[in-house]
Amino acid sequence: MGNSNTQAQRPLSPHLQIYRPMLTMMMSIAHRISGVGNAIGFILLTWWLVAIGSGPEAYATVNDFFGSIFGRFLLFVFSWGLIHHMIGGIRHLIWDTGRGLDRVSIEIFAWGTIIGSTVLTVLVWIAGYWLRGGV
Repeated sequence: MGNSNTQAQRPLSPHLQIYRPMLTMMMSIAHRISGVGNAIGFILLTWWLVAIGSGPEAYATVNDFFGSIFGRFLLFVFSWGLIHHMIGGIRHLIWDTGRGLDRVSIEIFAWGTIIGSTVLTVLVWIAGYWLRGGV
C-alpha cells in the first residue's frame, strides 16, 4: 500500500480546465446538445399532433403558441438542431468509412457542419415563408 506522499505525486486526470477548447470538441458537444434538443422538439411536435386530433380549440391554442415569437424561435432552433444533427451524422458516416480523418479534413467537416446547418435552416425557413405566401 502506498502512503499519502506517494498519492500526492500521482498526476491528476485531465479535465476541461486543462484542455484548450477545440472546434472538434465543441462540435461533439453541440451534436449531443442538438440530440437532446431534438427530443424536446419532438415533444412539441407530439403536442401539435395531439392538438390536431383533439379539436379546433386545442389546435388554436397550439397554433397561437407556435405563431408567437417565442414559439417561432423554438421551431427555428428545433429545425436547426435537426439539420445540424443530420449533417453531423453524415460526417460520422463518412468517418466510419475511414475517410476524412486527417486534421485538415476534420476541420473542414466541422466548419461544413456549422455553415451547412445554418444555411440549410435559413433556406428551409425562407422556403416555408415563401410557400405560405409571405409573413
